[in-house]
Amino acid sequence: MCGIVGYIGHKPAFPILIKGLKRLEYRGYDSAGVALIESSDLDIFKKKGKVSELEKFTETNSFKGTIGIGHTRWATHGEPNDRNAHPHYSHDQKLAIIHNGIIENYGALKTELTEKGYEFRSDTDTEVFITFIEDIKKSLDLNLEDAVRVALTKVVGAYAIVIMSVEEPDKLIAARKGSPMVIGLGQGEYYIASDATPIVEYTNEVVYLNDEQIAIISRENLEIVDTKDVPQEAEIHKLDLKLEAIEKSGYDHFMLKEIMEQPNSIADCMRGRLNANEGLLTLGGIREYAEMITNAKKITIVACGTSWHAGLVAEYIFEDLCRIPVEVEYASEFRYRNPIINEGDILFAISQSGETADTLAAIELAKSKGAFVFGVVNTVGSSISRVTHEGAYLHAGPEIGVASTKAFTAQLTVLTMIALRIASKKGTISDSKYRELLVDLENIPGKVAKALETDKTVREISALFKDAKNFLYLGRGYNFPVALEGALKLKEISYIHAEGYPAAEMKHGPIALIDENMPVVFIATRDSSYDKIVSNIQEVKSRKGKVIAVVTEGDVLIPKMADFTIEVPSTHEALMPLVSVIPLQLLSYHIAVMRGANVDQPRNLAKSVTVE
Repeated sequence: MCGIVGYIGHKPAFPILIKGLKRLEYRGYDSAGVALIESSDLDIFKKKGKVSELEKFTETNSFKGTIGIGHTRWATHGEPNDRNAHPHYSHDQKLAIIHNGIIENYGALKTELTEKGYEFRSDTDTEVFITFIEDIKKSLDLNLEDAVRVALTKVVGAYAIVIMSVEEPDKLIAARKGSPMVIGLGQGEYYIASDATPIVEYTNEVVYLNDEQIAIISRENLEIVDTKDVPQEAEIHKLDLKLEAIEKSGYDHFMLKEIMEQPNSIADCMRGRLNANEGLLTLGGIREYAEMITNAKKITIVACGTSWHAGLVAEYIFEDLCRIPVEVEYASEFRYRNPIINEGDILFAISQSGETADTLAAIELAKSKGAFVFGVVNTVGSSISRVTHEGAYLHAGPEIGVASTKAFTAQLTVLTMIALRIASKKGTISDSKYRELLVDLENIPGKVAKALETDKTVREISALFKDAKNFLYLGRGYNFPVALEGALKLKEISYIHAEGYPAAEMKHGPIALIDENMPVVFIATRDSSYDKIVSNIQEVKSRKGKVIAVVTEGDVLIPKMADFTIEVPSTHEALMPLVSVIPLQLLSYHIAVMRGANVDQPRNLAKSVTVE
């Protein structure tokens, strides 16, 4: 949820920390701060607001220290303000900590520490955490790493932490449980971060910490132990990430860049996996388990947010093509309703970041019941990619904009390929239908590129509806989840209330809202539900609703009825969500920009939800 960064080496730490915080700001932007050791002093500088506010606050300082930690916050405990910003001092101000996660038993720890005479300067669980470490260090006369190790056996919750001490000024201690952390390896220097984006500029060699591992880092050495002080192997990975991929490349916003990247990101998903000319579809992740998935009596999909919408589309695809029953669950609710999971059940977990806390919890529950868990994630080396039995990467490249766009279409692409592979193996579609769908899928990047040409039309429509108070999104069949996704995008970045519904459900309530002030977006491409959705459009028009329709190229009927139409290329209806979602992404983007909203960093949201 929050962004953490650390550096120890031979270069000035402050510029590295600030640049790292800017790269991590999509993870949280309520406040930012740094802690540095310089001239035997441990100093903290922090400020409410974005990293730019911290830069202004420190612009008169000249920092030369070569060890430091930084943090950009998404608030959980305590409102966003200067005193709740990270880093936090211990009570004696000899220790400093940055923390991503939630300490669930912080209340009991705070009461215990208060009774011992400790006082607190903030409302955060993090200050309690570092004061607890200070107390253990003093009462048991331990060095820093041992005090941290003992503390971690007593706290309950999730954390990624980095700690520094003025008494041990050549050392950083890092640890994680349930929140991501990666360590970059340099020559006489180490970089620490929540993800690889702040590190790729300096090194392509990294170590991903696993849960309940502790890293003791000096300038010349990296040692990893577990909470029982048992040494752990530091497995080195090579980053497959280019610096230009995390830059805006001339676009005004990351979100627009990522929307426009989708022809390439979808093609990258299929590269090396799909060859329609030869009728080949190869997915290494399911090769060993294809038989198990083919024979599944049921598939359960768990996900959150946009990934949940991708799961809903997958439900239609798997049931239609593979004839396997599918249940799509909110990961946040899955483990709290005592779900029925049997030995050998199949569970798909979908997450862009691979770090979503609720999805990770659902995975652990499913595994404990004997289910086979398959992950669909974008971020290489992420927690979900390591705890699932098998999986498939999206290869969509980094997604920096908080509102997911290219990850959604990449998820649909990967899930469609899996469904096609299983349907072919199971014999639930003919060979000719299989090859036809392979060709259609291979052509999707070009059709998405064509859909992106609607940008000018969408921008003109956006200007007319930017001040609307409400939107309604309606779709049927495969396009119903697209309606949900379109509504979510508008809510996320423009702060306009929007709801998505199956078009047929409009008559069961939402139709009461329709008047001349209600824009209604129909995803009305030509498919098996076309005649029905035409009737739904007529129902809205008869009540003076303003209809914006996404239609198939060449449609002559709906443009006569709708107030505005946006044409997209024709494709098989199972693949249409990959195309029909594009204008909805553009609509939300342009409306948000016209309203003056912060598109890449919408209020109250963070990219990766690593706390429950």
